[in-house]
Amino acid sequence: MAPEESQYPLDWLHIAERDFSRVERLLDIDDAQAAGFFLQQAIEKFLKAYLLSKGWRLRRIHDLEVLLNEAVKYDESFDAFRESCQTITTFYIIDRYPVMTNVELSNDDIFKLMDQVGLLIVRIREAIR
Repeated sequence: MAPEESQYPLDWLHIAERDFSRVERLLDIDDAQAAGFFLQQAIEKFLKAYLLSKGWRLRRIHDLEVLLNEAVKYDESFDAFRESCQTITTFYIIDRYPVMTNVELSNDDIFKLMDQVGLLIVRIREAIR
């Protein structure tokens, strides 16, 4: 039997922060693909932390756009991060499943996306703490 996930926003925020720091360490060793995966994981957990703080019922989902749709119900300004979330969602798929085309990520790709979602992360941190 699988363990039950926490319903506490701060637990999710803690793991999101850990995953985000992994992105930076992976970029230091030029592993952009793994960094992209952990960027997706971090944003997923930041969004889940935010949603749980609003009373949302936890769901097992990895699609950042679906999570963003839920978050926009509470803060319409989050919609500005839609394109970045769409792109970052693909990093989960390309790292976990065989894909028909070779997708090469660079450190610059990941740094650019980190900059784009930086304000989203700040807003989530502020909303929860």
